[in-house]
Formats: sequence, structure tokens, C-alpha cells
Amino acid sequence: MESQVRGGTRWKRFAVVMVPSVAATAAIGVALAQGALAASFSVSGQSFKVTADKLVGTGFSQYGALDSGYTLDGKKTAHPVAVSAFKSAELTNMCQSVVTPNIPLLGSVSLTLKAGGGGTPVSAENLYVDIEELEADATFTNIDIGVAAKDASKGPGMKGGSEQANPFGFAQQAEKATLTDVKQTAWATTAGTFKLSGLKMSLSTGVKECY
Repeated sequence: MESQVRGGTRWKRFAVVMVPSVAATAAIGVALAQGALAASFSVSGQSFKVTADKLVGTGFSQYGALDSGYTLDGKKTAHPVAVSAFKSAELTNMCQSVVTPNIPLLGSVSLTLKAGGGGTPVSAENLYVDIEELEADATFTNIDIGVAAKDASKGPGMKGGSEQANPFGFAQQAEKATLTDVKQTAWATTAGTFKLSGLKMSLSTGVKECY
């Protein structure tokens, strides 16, 4: 099998490219809706779900890493993830949900955020998403498979800092990625700028997720 595939490649339901998520707090969400801000999002010890009708990203790369954090009861935890990085990305009709369980007197409480409808998509620059699962119909343009993570030059580069990733590990990259009917479970998102148009937030008791 060739380690590099050129041209447009379509992979049905291929868990490779990730959709960005938004912060699971109202204050950050409102600030992002008002303008482009630097952002770093994670939900302590919890994964969150995201859907989007369409994601168009340029300058894509992906590699493996280990996310570390704490559970809601303060225990240290770690999760293997696939980090997907984009120089820029736009998402249409995005929904993000996170469920916080075992709240006294209430039980589970769900936070749902929606943005990117009405003809103006969500936009992000220098975006990194740490995900564990994704379903989508995907098209990749000029894709290279099997490069070292440190050598993936089409994307924005590795995160750096405290990231737990092997720079010599397996990676892949593409000039452009287009995904439709996206469903994703993620652990964290970071971005240089992240702007949400038409942001709507709702809180409800019980488990109510985007999918």
C-alpha cells in the first residue's frame, strides 16, 4: 500500500478528521459570539459531543497523543486521543453538548450550545481538537499518510508546551478536508481564534445530547 495518496480521496464514515467544540461555559460562549478570541477549552474529566452539517478545513494534520486531566471527584485521569489540527476551519450548523451527572437535587444537567446557522458558519484559526470518536463523510485533497508528526508541514504544526505526543510517531496531513454529517466525541479543543455566529445556549435537567 502506498504511504501517500494524492488528489481528492473520499472515505465513508472514516474516524480521522475532527470537528471543533465550544467551551462548556456561558461566559466564554458569549464572549466568543461577540468576537474572535484566543480559546482553550476542556471539560474536566468529561468528554463532550459535537455535530455539524459541514466542516471545511484547510491545512490539516493529525497525530496521536495522550490527554491528562482530573475527574469530577479529583482523581487524575488520562485518555488516548487523535489530535486533528487545522490552519483554518469553518463549520455549518454546529451543536455541542456536555452532560454533568450527579448534581445534588437535580441529577444530570445538560448544556447545549448551537452556532453557525443562518448562513454564517463558525470560524476558527490554528485549531486543535483532541477526539476519541468521529463519524462523517469525508473528502481529503492532496493527502499524505505515514509522515512523522513533526514533519507534517501542511497543518499548523504540533501543539507544543505540555502536550504528550511523540514527534516521531505516525501522522497524516492534507491540504484540505471537507466533512459532512459529522458526529464527534472530544476531550479538548484549543484555537488561536474561535468565532461563533448566532450562538444559542440552553441548560436542562436530564441527559439531552446533540446525538
